[in-house]
Order: sequence, then C-alpha cells, then structure tokens
Amino acid sequence: MSDSLSLKPPKVPSDPEKRSFGITERQLAFILLALAPAFFCSNMLVARATHDLIPPVALAFWRWAVTFLLLSPITLAVLWRHRAALRRDWLDILVLGALGMGVCGAFVYIGADSTTATNIGLIYAASPILIVVFARCFYGEALSALQGVGVVICLLGVLAIICKGDPRILLELRFAVGDIWITAAAIAWAIYSLLLRHRESRLPMIARFAAITAGGLIILLPFYLGEMAAGDFVTWDVTSVATILFLAVVSSCGAYLSYARIQRTLGAGPTSLLMYLVPLYNGVLAFFLLGETLEIYHLIGGALVLPGIYLATRKA
Repeated sequence: MSDSLSLKPPKVPSDPEKRSFGITERQLAFILLALAPAFFCSNMLVARATHDLIPPVALAFWRWAVTFLLLSPITLAVLWRHRAALRRDWLDILVLGALGMGVCGAFVYIGADSTTATNIGLIYAASPILIVVFARCFYGEALSALQGVGVVICLLGVLAIICKGDPRILLELRFAVGDIWITAAAIAWAIYSLLLRHRESRLPMIARFAAITAGGLIILLPFYLGEMAAGDFVTWDVTSVATILFLAVVSSCGAYLSYARIQRTLGAGPTSLLMYLVPLYNGVLAFFLLGETLEIYHLIGGALVLPGIYLATRKA
C-alpha cells in the first residue's frame, strides 16, 4: 500500500457543493472513493506482473525518482523556504525514507517474485493492526479489550494466508519466501506510519512527502548500484518505462492525491473504507488481470483479516 495513506491532508474547509466539470465536490469524492482502492492496489498488481522483467531495487528506485520529479514543480520552492526544518529533520527524513520507499518499496517487489498479488494484498491489509499494537507498545496508546480481540483475529487471518490453510506449515516453519518479504514490508509500513504520526515536523505535508521521497532515494541508491554490480540491469524498453511511469503517476501521485481529496471532502469515516476495499479490489483484479485463483485459505484469511481490522481500529 502506498505510504500516502499516512500523510493526513490539511484541514482545509471544502465546499461539497462546489462544481468541477459539472459535478459537485462531494460527487467527485465518491467517484474517487470507488477508484482509489484500485490506485492503491495497482502497486501490488504491477509488482507481480513485472516480477521477472525489472529488478526489484531498480523498480523501487526509479518509481520514487520519477515521483519526486513529478512533485518537484510544487515542492522545491517550499523545501527551499523550509530548509532550516530540513536540516533539523534530516535523520527523520532518512529513516522514514528507508522504511517507506526502501523497505516498503523494494521488499514488495522482491517478495512478488515468489508470492501472489492476492497474498500481498491480504498480508499488507494487516498493517493497520500492527500500527495499533506498536502504538500501544511504544507510545502507551490505549488498547481496549475489543481492539485486542480484533488484533488476534486479524493475525490469525494473516497466518492462515501465510500457511495456506495448513497448520503443519506453521509447525514446521515452512513459509513461502515471498510471504516473509511481504510480512517484513507490512511491519516496516506500520513503523513508518507510526513515526510519521508521532515525529513532528514544521514541513508542510506535501513538502515533507517530497523530502521523505528524496531520503528514500538516498537510501536506495547504494543498493541499486549493488544490484547493477551483481549484473542485474534494467532493460530499458517501452514496457519498463511504461511500468515506472504508471507506478509514479497512479500508485504514488494518484493514490496520494485521491486520498487527500476524499479525506478533505468526506472526512475520516468514509475515507477509512479504503482500508477494507483495497484487499477486495486487489483480489478481484488479480483474478481478472493476472489469472490468479482464489483459494479457500484466501477466503478464510480475508474473513478474519477484514473484521479484525475493523475491531482493532475502531474507537471506543
């Protein structure tokens, strides 16, 4: 899932009846609410579809490099004005970049080589409950008994997916390598989200996102060079260029902007539906676009993960 989910849009009043292109802001927000889950899961689908075409670290590096270039016309001047905040936050920016663009980027592409897009979506769906658990462990945030039940249910769902419904896999520790990479990425995403919330910054939201993107590129660069030194190069052709542009425009900028627009117009409640819709969209699109089959363990895992997320993230 794109890191944009953790970047809360500014609380700017929005007129839901204001019209753009003949439709109201509220109507546009609902249209985006229907499209945004596809934007978010597009990264998982592309990861699986191109797992044998583009080296994983290269794909992560160039996706975020193009994203930074797309953001630069509206962020470079802002970053220059807030260069004092950049100097103060440089370590935070590098850590957040390493987690959000490095681990959550490259690990997903590495894992996609040996697991399905459906697995990626369902395992990643558990990251909100990890945020709840980590917030309790490291920041002392309250965790109700009902939320605790949701955490357990969700984790059981993730285990059902990783073990493919076979308890013997868990007992014998025979996991698919790709699922382990995705689980590590989901954990990193939860830590990233938590740090983003608790580490205050004077940078405006969009400028902070651009700065973190740049920090992620700095962290990814030596690994990208190492990947090339090992003989793993990008074959620059129409497919590779189109893939990188798609990820930057749709999976990064498109997902981020749509999320911000929905949150600004409809509020936090309807926007939280994205949490539940992304794995559902992902499973359906993986079936139609990639020919993946829904196994019984996917249904069992989904039946546990989605209500688990609801219970774990609901407020008393």
